[in-house]
Amino acid sequence: MRILLVGGGGREHALAWKLAQSPRVGKIWCAPGNAGIASVAECVPIPAKDVGGMVAFARKVVPDLVFVAPDDPLALGMVDAMEAAGFRAFGPRRAAARVEASKAFAKELMKKYGIPTARYEVFDAIGSALEYLAAHPAPIVVKADGLALGKGVVVARTDEEAAEAVRAMMDEQRFGAAGATVVIEEFLEGPELTVLAFTDGRTVVPMASSRDHKRAFDGDRGPNTGGMGAISPGADLSPETERFLMDRILQPTVDALRQEGCLFQGVLYFGLMLTKDGPKVIEYNARFGDPEAQAVLPRLETDLVDIAEAVVDRRLHEVAIRWSPLACCCVVLASGGYPGSYGTGLPIRGLEEASALDDTVVFHAGTRFADGVGLESAEAGGHAFQRPHGRPGEALYETAGGRVLGVTAMGGDLETAISRAYDGVSRISFPQMHYRKDIGRTGT
Repeated sequence: MRILLVGGGGREHALAWKLAQSPRVGKIWCAPGNAGIASVAECVPIPAKDVGGMVAFARKVVPDLVFVAPDDPLALGMVDAMEAAGFRAFGPRRAAARVEASKAFAKELMKKYGIPTARYEVFDAIGSALEYLAAHPAPIVVKADGLALGKGVVVARTDEEAAEAVRAMMDEQRFGAAGATVVIEEFLEGPELTVLAFTDGRTVVPMASSRDHKRAFDGDRGPNTGGMGAISPGADLSPETERFLMDRILQPTVDALRQEGCLFQGVLYFGLMLTKDGPKVIEYNARFGDPEAQAVLPRLETDLVDIAEAVVDRRLHEVAIRWSPLACCCVVLASGGYPGSYGTGLPIRGLEEASALDDTVVFHAGTRFADGVGLESAEAGGHAFQRPHGRPGEALYETAGGRVLGVTAMGGDLETAISRAYDGVSRISFPQMHYRKDIGRTGT
């Protein structure tokens, strides 16, 4: 089987790694991919948002399945375009992807169908948004309506911080068109939890739970990021809570989207807050989370290709999905300055040593091959890939993004998984490397 995987971050490395484990897969292309993904797939330099270019490449190589992973190409309708060109594609179509691409659409859907969420108002004029804030003191949450790389949410602790967030989004256009409309929500309290679910538009199968850590610094301080690490399981849920999630949130969301004429097929991400009044939805995503995917996919025992095909064919009810009882922890190594400005092109050392540890894998997010590194074709387990080689003692990889690596480890319990992940972290270095030291041990 031949698969085209769209994307080039840590999530996509985890997906390529998992897809390559399938005995059914003989070839994987990843566009654009990254230096780590090149170890399991052939990377193709096509930007993930280039819908036309991606379709043209698919016509050239004729994959059996196109797996669209990131939010932007989903929101742009890449699945629609692939299907129109005659290819089987995994991921929601553009209309269904609005559940992530527009927070206003998502909130209105939840309100209409009685899905538990925070009270909110939507604003497309800065004056009315500021007037609302004046009447609703902090703490309060301000969200850019559109896609903002996971950074368009401000949990404002003061009135000044809330007003500044609105001005930054609507007046300064910090997130471009994504912030032209804002959603202002009531502040909810409680532990956060992520539940990813496979769905074919009718059947919903939740994955092992996870918990993301979004703030940049220890103790859940600093600005929001795309995610500084994740653990799975994310919480010890009672049977009553699990039933509530399925009966009041997961299944009703999929049913609501279908009733609205936008059948959702793919992975639906439920960002939840476990409040004193019960679980409530903070946000939806229309795909695997990043870095949640890096903590959840290692626990998946069922062939991901079988699941993806069942979703595309709308027969998910036929697949029994199994999960490892082991726990998993992913610690993100980021460039100094992230999520603000940061440098790139810095040499990365210690990757081989970290990857050789028991039950540990290092997923690449923002990496590239260092200057002077050569690539040679290789094959293992029936999969073709590129193997780097360079002069002894010199780094093979260098930094190329804000989030650089995700050091991921499994263990018999969560504490063991966390300890193993940080053991892997201790083997890796690059200039200005930044990471949280409390992943899995505090907050979100």
